[in-house]
Amino acid sequence: MGLEREVPRPALVGRGDLLEHLEDTLRGHGRAALTGPPGIGKTALVAAVARREERRARGETVLWLAPEEADREIPGAGAAGLLDDVPEAAVRALPRPQRTAIAVARREAEVPAAGQDRVALRLAVAQVLRALAAAGPVLLVVDNAQWLDPDSSALLRFALHKAPPGVRALVAERQHTSPLYAENLFGHLGPRVVPVPPLGADHIAALLADHGLPARLAGRIHQASGGNPRLALAIGRSLAGARTFVHRADALPLGGEARAAARHMLADVPAGAHPTLLLAALAVRPTTTVLRRAGRASAEADLAAAERAGLVTVGEDGAVCFTAGVVPATLVAEADWAERAACHTALAGAVGDPVQAVRHRALAADPCDAGTELAGELDDALESCRRRGDHALAAELGLLAAERTPAGRSGEEVERLLGAAADAARAARPDLSKRAADAILARDVPPAARLRARLAILDTAFQGLTDLDETFSHALADAGDDPAMRASVLVRLVWKQQLADGDSAAARATAEEAYRLALAAGDQETAVLAATARARTSRILGEAESGLRTEEALAMRQDGLPPALRNAPRLLSLRHALFDDRLTEARTGLLALLPDVERLGRTEDLVDTLRTLAEVEARRGQCAAALTHARRAVAVALEAGISPGPLWYSAALAETAGGSFLRAADYARRSLRASREEGDQIFLHCGLYALGRVQLAMGETARAVGTLDRIRDLPIAAMTADPSVLRWHEELAEAYVAAGEPEKAADLLAEVAPVARRLGRSTVLTALDRVRGQYLAATGDPDAGAELLRDVADRFTAHGLPIEAGRALLALARTERRRRRRASARAALDEAAEIFARAGARPWARLAGGAPPRDDSAPSPDGTAAPAEGLTEAERRLALLVGQGASNQEAAARLFLSVKTVEARLTRIYRKLGIRGRAQLAVVVRDE
Repeated sequence: MGLEREVPRPALVGRGDLLEHLEDTLRGHGRAALTGPPGIGKTALVAAVARREERRARGETVLWLAPEEADREIPGAGAAGLLDDVPEAAVRALPRPQRTAIAVARREAEVPAAGQDRVALRLAVAQVLRALAAAGPVLLVVDNAQWLDPDSSALLRFALHKAPPGVRALVAERQHTSPLYAENLFGHLGPRVVPVPPLGADHIAALLADHGLPARLAGRIHQASGGNPRLALAIGRSLAGARTFVHRADALPLGGEARAAARHMLADVPAGAHPTLLLAALAVRPTTTVLRRAGRASAEADLAAAERAGLVTVGEDGAVCFTAGVVPATLVAEADWAERAACHTALAGAVGDPVQAVRHRALAADPCDAGTELAGELDDALESCRRRGDHALAAELGLLAAERTPAGRSGEEVERLLGAAADAARAARPDLSKRAADAILARDVPPAARLRARLAILDTAFQGLTDLDETFSHALADAGDDPAMRASVLVRLVWKQQLADGDSAAARATAEEAYRLALAAGDQETAVLAATARARTSRILGEAESGLRTEEALAMRQDGLPPALRNAPRLLSLRHALFDDRLTEARTGLLALLPDVERLGRTEDLVDTLRTLAEVEARRGQCAAALTHARRAVAVALEAGISPGPLWYSAALAETAGGSFLRAADYARRSLRASREEGDQIFLHCGLYALGRVQLAMGETARAVGTLDRIRDLPIAAMTADPSVLRWHEELAEAYVAAGEPEKAADLLAEVAPVARRLGRSTVLTALDRVRGQYLAATGDPDAGAELLRDVADRFTAHGLPIEAGRALLALARTERRRRRRASARAALDEAAEIFARAGARPWARLAGGAPPRDDSAPSPDGTAAPAEGLTEAERRLALLVGQGASNQEAAARLFLSVKTVEARLTRIYRKLGIRGRAQLAVVVRDE
């Protein structure tokens, strides 16, 4: 049994809203029971609630009890631990019989011959709670309540029944306990049960990043862990210890600590239910009906036991879903081939879908004995999958068909592997793509087949192209002098030169060569890709004919092309519309494209469409829509294993517009981290821009200058001439002015304005004029500065950019305030607040002093409490110190303030943030 003396501050990733709900429940009801499976984070939550130092500073008492499994069989073990935590002064005030009972319970005195006086002990505990409550609020915490021995449970139930309202109780226990020990403990008072849900994939990504694990694995680890934080970290540590895991496309090696955790979870289910679970693990869409048809008459009872253990969920329609992918993976891995084959044979006769039936027959058959008929059936099945858009299953079936191709038919086997690699690429499944490609490259095949295998690997690398130089080199060697083959490699090399090398000029030349070779070879599909790449690089380099190049790419679209190729030029043209702030055109085109991309396109195209929509909506001040699209894009990308850096950048922009500056900064930092992992120069630039922009908005001028200045050192910045493509100039120039370095701002404006004017980038020029207005005000001409800022606000409004218009008004208000024109400053602030409120731009509205109330019906994507916008710099420093665990006395000493000043300032901080205490403040400032 463990008794917590000092509760450490936990890392509560994604638990801010839940923590706030828990605090509200305790305040309003007095009794709360946290439930959830092991590892879900119950202990971290109760530790956050029970921060002793903070509560003691407020005159509260915390009693903490954390029994272990062995304590369940030791009568009175829980009571002894609890009483050991009771202040001695409270014990000394008791009558002698009660003091004796406590001494016996603590094992400080011999048990009387007549035995322990249970009545005296009950009265003693009840009296102690009453005495403590008379001095101030009391919080009783029982963690791992399922291990509380029955005697102690009865004792605490009696004491809580007699306790005054000032005694609150928080219990944490496993979800499958029945009846709940918390119910036994609380008796007729009844707790409010608060289930702890799994973390989302985005939260798992943040958790992994905090522990130095690659962000690109977040989706796969989330699926394997079911969102259980402890299990996710166990899987991550297994990966860190697996020397063979060297590539994003390898299968997750769920061994070591992860496999041990899964065995521990399975141990909670009777062994007789394991065959049912194995059947469910091998089925693609298991249901109770299918499992009964496959011979498991006890399926419902077995699944009920597994559901109580938190291993599966069973829907009303009988659909069975494992809560964590590591569990079925462990079941399958630890069954021998004969067991698996028997299960597949049973499932082949039980499923209703002919495609699934063929799959199970193939998996039940020994590859050495497979014949032509089975391989042909698999070919038919995968064609059916392609028609209905299930390319992942088509890839799996293609691999099965290749493995079951009869000996002596190597040509058929290679073609099936090539088809599987292509299907895997369309499904964004690098693991399946690599399996197929490795099988092809291990054979003596013609260069064209080797090239197709290598292209499949390149097509599922997403942003992670840095370590693929060798693959490109081999691909070019395979292509030789064949123009079509060479063009297919070069068109992919363009993306690598841009993303990984940051060399737009080289990418432009490579795109031109790929386009010429594709046309010469009559390869229409590669020509479309090359024309699109040529248009993209032309725009980045600020070439006068970039618009013409985009039109040429659009003109090459044909109805006979695959959807991914047909959509590529259109997607590019719509991103260019975003760069030009032709936002209505961009939004209309993206919404029209979305159904086709969802139904027939690649997963990567869907993600690109959603993230572009998010950026468009954020730019045009439709903040709620921007957040919705950004969240969906992040979810799809993480689930598919697509590089998250670009998605987190778009989420940062959406959060900056209408969510939270702190969450925006968090997403920007995640994007930076992921982009560094991938070697992605473009989104390393974008992440710095997004972070610097937020820091500037929050008044962190020195940080903003430092962040945005780093962009200058990136190769991609020097190779990007068009300031509308990769923005940063106006933000850095504004940061220079705010930092008291107007001469640097003037130099930067003089550098970029002529380029923007030559290219006709009107909204870029308007943003530069916003900086110019602030520069004029800072260098002695406030009248001209104010006049220009007013004009800038009107121009942004005419362009349909409300948030940018509001930013200009905020700058105008600052200028007027410095001129002591308070009425004019107030009018500008009121106008800005109205604009921000109409747009739903909540963080900007706070800056303008017109913050709308917090919308608890739309929880934030990372589950944090209300953000810390609107604080003064002094308040922010104090909030960071206290949120990181400093006491009032420690904060006062470090900030050279009195304790009373700290207390008064904290009260203002809590009121501004809409929070109630230090636990919530810790969540708000966690990532600062």
